[in-house]
Amino acid sequence: MLSPLRSQALPLLLAGLAMLGPFTINMYMPSFAAMRAELGVDDVQLQFTLSLYFMAFAFMSLWHGTLSDRFGRRLPIIIGLSVFTLASFGIAFSSSIEVIYVFRILQGLSAGAGIVIGRAVIRDVYAGAAAQRAYATVVMVFSVAPAIGPVVGGLLHSEFGWRSCFIFLGGTSALLLVLVLLILPETLAPESRQSMSLVSLVKTYKEVFLNFRFMSWAVSFALMFGGFFVYVLSAPVFLLEHLQLGPTEFLWLFGPATAGMMLGAYLSGHLAGHWPLPRLLRIGFVIMAAATLYNLIVSWLAPSNFYYYLPYFFVYTLGMSLVQPTITLLGLDCLPERRGTASSIQLFTQTGFNALLAAVIAPFVWGSPLHLAMSAASMLALSLIGIYFLRWMTLSGRISAASVTS
Repeated sequence: MLSPLRSQALPLLLAGLAMLGPFTINMYMPSFAAMRAELGVDDVQLQFTLSLYFMAFAFMSLWHGTLSDRFGRRLPIIIGLSVFTLASFGIAFSSSIEVIYVFRILQGLSAGAGIVIGRAVIRDVYAGAAAQRAYATVVMVFSVAPAIGPVVGGLLHSEFGWRSCFIFLGGTSALLLVLVLLILPETLAPESRQSMSLVSLVKTYKEVFLNFRFMSWAVSFALMFGGFFVYVLSAPVFLLEHLQLGPTEFLWLFGPATAGMMLGAYLSGHLAGHWPLPRLLRIGFVIMAAATLYNLIVSWLAPSNFYYYLPYFFVYTLGMSLVQPTITLLGLDCLPERRGTASSIQLFTQTGFNALLAAVIAPFVWGSPLHLAMSAASMLALSLIGIYFLRWMTLSGRISAASVTS
């Protein structure tokens, strides 16, 4: 049992660990022009720092949960934060893009430990509506990161240059490491730990990847999130070129999105145990669909007016955040004995798709606001199709009804 103080502090700490990911993605975006000039590189080479990060993040997300199932929850988080701290300071003192590539890979390999293992910690400690409320708290606090990351990055860049962004990341990671050592308990008992033999690993990953219900939730969530995240990855072009905003004005995208995510997470936690999960899913997707239709109209009729985009970012992320805890927990509940590994593969699926977005889709569609809106709409539509296909498979008796809403 956790003490009352630890019980209150734990979701906030897990949210702080989860915030490292978005900070690492978008904090240095306002500095792209300065980095391009100082390092003598072009936009594609800078975009590759995102792609490398996502590929490393996706690869290692397969292992964070498995390592936590074998060695406990605390040790992998402690090692991950230590590596991330060193990599962040390494970038701050790098003089070439090739060296930055190496440290970005190390950031990607280590940044996911907190968010992956944090999901498993929540399921170790909480059950039922309490788990949904705890996860909603994590999402609500974590939602601040996309807004304040580029704002803080822009301010740091204006005052101290682009390297200060990575010094800030290293300092933040070091502080989180201290808090983990002081606050985070070990939530996985020794007798519950899994073997890491090759045969056991192959069997575990096969069990998780071939679980149709689990993978349906994971892929649907990745697509749904991609409907917003394509704008995050395209922010330097979308905001600086299409909307003619400055390096310190990224708040026009991330501010409304953060407000929407925080409100959606609050509502999800508040409604946990009061509304059935199918209702939360339906309402969340209706909200996102309405926002997507509005965005298509705006990007067609008034593509250069940034004021018109603000309701879209707010409303879409509200609906997304409303259903995020439900989809995540339903996925984990498909594999109750493999929650660490399942959490890893959830994040691997999402981050792997983010890597595809960063390397291929975003550069292909960021040439015009309408193309961005159409890509976001396509991803939401595919996510909804996936969930309804899962429901149809369940109702037709082709798969078990466990952990599937109707």
